[in-house]
Formats: sequence, C-alpha cells, structure tokens
Amino acid sequence: MDESQNNHLKSYGIAFWVLQNGENVDWLLNYRGGSFAVENYSNIKKECLIRGVTFEEVSTSEYNAILNTIENGNMEVMVLEKEPKIAVYTPPNKMPWDDAVTLVLTYSEIPYEKIYDKEILQGKLKEYDWLHLHHEDFTGQYGKFYRNYRNVSWYKKEKLTQESLAYSLGFNKVSKLKQTVAFNIKKYIAQGGFMFAMCAATDSYEIALASKNVDIVASVFDGDGIDNNIQSKLDFSQTFAFENFKLITNPLIYEFSNIDNPPSDKPFLVNPSKDYFSLFEFSAKFDPVPTMLTQNHRSIIKGFMGQTTGFNRKVIKKHVLIMGEVKNTDMVKYIHGNFGKGTFTYYGGHDPADYKHYVGDPKTNLDLHKNNPGYRLILNNVLFPAAKKQKRKT
Repeated sequence: MDESQNNHLKSYGIAFWVLQNGENVDWLLNYRGGSFAVENYSNIKKECLIRGVTFEEVSTSEYNAILNTIENGNMEVMVLEKEPKIAVYTPPNKMPWDDAVTLVLTYSEIPYEKIYDKEILQGKLKEYDWLHLHHEDFTGQYGKFYRNYRNVSWYKKEKLTQESLAYSLGFNKVSKLKQTVAFNIKKYIAQGGFMFAMCAATDSYEIALASKNVDIVASVFDGDGIDNNIQSKLDFSQTFAFENFKLITNPLIYEFSNIDNPPSDKPFLVNPSKDYFSLFEFSAKFDPVPTMLTQNHRSIIKGFMGQTTGFNRKVIKKHVLIMGEVKNTDMVKYIHGNFGKGTFTYYGGHDPADYKHYVGDPKTNLDLHKNNPGYRLILNNVLFPAAKKQKRKT
C-alpha cells in the first residue's frame, strides 16, 4: 500500500471481500503505507487482477521476516476478523456521487445500506456496526442554502420533502425531527457504534446536540423566530467534540457557527495552491486506533473544501484526538474520539478529489483518483470496526 500500489481504493474492497469470505486479514500498520496481508487461498489472485489491485506473493519465511521488521519498528499487526455491517444515513433520493463516502464505497465494491430518519426512529441503527452521516443539516435549516437557492425548484422541493417527512413522523418542525435523530445516533454510539461524518454533518450534528430544547432556527425556515439569548442556553456537555462555539443564525450567511475554519462564506481566505494538511504519526504499538485511521502512502495531503472545510482548534474539546491539521494555524482537518462504548470520527471537507464542490457539479470519476490519499482516510474508517483489540501473536 505504498506508492507501488496501482489502486489503493480498490485494495480496501479486496480486504473487505476477504472478510466476507470468512478469512482474516492482517493489517500491517505503518508497513509500506499500511499494507494488508492475507493467506494465499483460492481466487484471491484472480480477484486482485480483475480489480486492478497490485499484490505480492511472499513465502512463510519472508512473511516472518516482515513480522520481525514490524516487531522492531513503529509498526504493528492488527487482525481484521469480520466485515462490519455498514449504514449510510442519507435521503433515499440521493445518488452515490452526492457524497464522497457513498461514492468510494461504491467504487471500492464495499456493500452498504441506506438508512434515514424513519429507520432510525424505529431503532434499526442497532443492526449496523458502522454509520456514516451524509452531508446532512441536523439543525433543520436545509443546509443554509436560503440566500442563493431559495427560489430554485430543487430547494423548494427539498424543503417540502423534509417538512412532509417530519409531519409524517409526528414532528411539527424539521429541526425537532433532526434533533431527535441526532440523539438517537448519540445513543447508538454510546452502546458501541462507530460513527463517521464529513462536511456539514459534523458541526450541524454537534449544534443539534448542544441546542436541545432551544429554537435556533430563523423564521424563514420554520415559520417562527429564534429564542432569546440562545447562546447562553447551549449545553456543551451534550456534544462530542466542540464547545464554546458561537452560532451564526442569520439565514443569509452560509455558515452554521464558528466551528468551521475557514468560514464557508469566506473561501478567499484559502490559497488553493498552498492548501495542504498533515497527518500525525502515532505510536503503532501504543496507539493502534489512530494509527489505523491515519494509514496512508502520504503524510501530507491536498486540502479540499466543503460547507464545513475544517475545524476551529479553539473550540475543540481537550480530550478529542487531532489526527490531521494545517500546521501553525487554527485549522484542524481530522479528529477522533470515544463516547461510551463507541467512537466518532470527523473529517472536514466535501470531496477529497474535488477542491471546490458546488451544487450541480458533475460526479467525481474515481478511476482518475484511484490513489487519492484523502479518500484512503475514509476507507480506513470503514475497516476500523473489523479490527481485533489485541495484537496478533506470532
């Protein structure tokens, strides 16, 4: 999984396919970019050739030499035992290319199921090991697209669809439905679920948790005004990752709060030619989880924007683990933390292969980005729940 790999993204699909076939996978953390090792059994070579995945055959003695190298360096072996059952929280009418995670899952041939508000309220989250939050607005402000798109047909249709869904589920406001869904997801994580979110699903989710029983939504969205003194009513003890952030309630500003860094309404603050973020290097033997989540063939990754591009270091809770950042700035790109028996991971930006993604842009062709290190971070999270807690005995 170093620079010699022809297709990094489909390699994860091969690892998932092996798990589906009842075989274990050794994830060699920090060895040649975080490589996978599997037994040489029937059809695996054929499957790699079909999918364009580079592989090397090694003898038992050669593999023991690799294990010895791992034992003596900042490397580790984690055993992947069973494929996780994956859910993507996304509206039924969304296409896979509307979201980087569903796009790369489809490209990598990793199966997933769609789940949305109705299924979550019915308690179906417990059927899944891993949950991705599509670029949802959990505050009930329809992505804050009001200023530019309020008179466009797709925006009007989306608003009506969300309102109809809320009413059908017994809620008089979309914001109340989304908040209830957010707390159901929180319960799922507390009970051992793995949650991964990108872009606006990160900060809007946290805002929904902090604003329980507080109306933070302007009248253009729900027909009535916001509560008085909402900032003082926010409960940051309910959130996972962020605290002491300031809300932005003006419907004409394309931004939820000062969690986002840089602000979405000020893209000129970023110089595209200099926009890169760095991954932290962790101790593979003592910190295997963040090591798994940062496995890559590159440690410096090209930045990419989104409604929530990155996270303001100043409002990140102290216990949250920072895994990717723009050095010497307040911009953090990639974070992870524990809650109850489960975990959450937030990744800023919309599409690692599309620097500035706009409404209506064509889908990303991952055949042109099959070695994209930004997408590898997503797939690290997909395989993470399959990892055995203890290291393999050799």
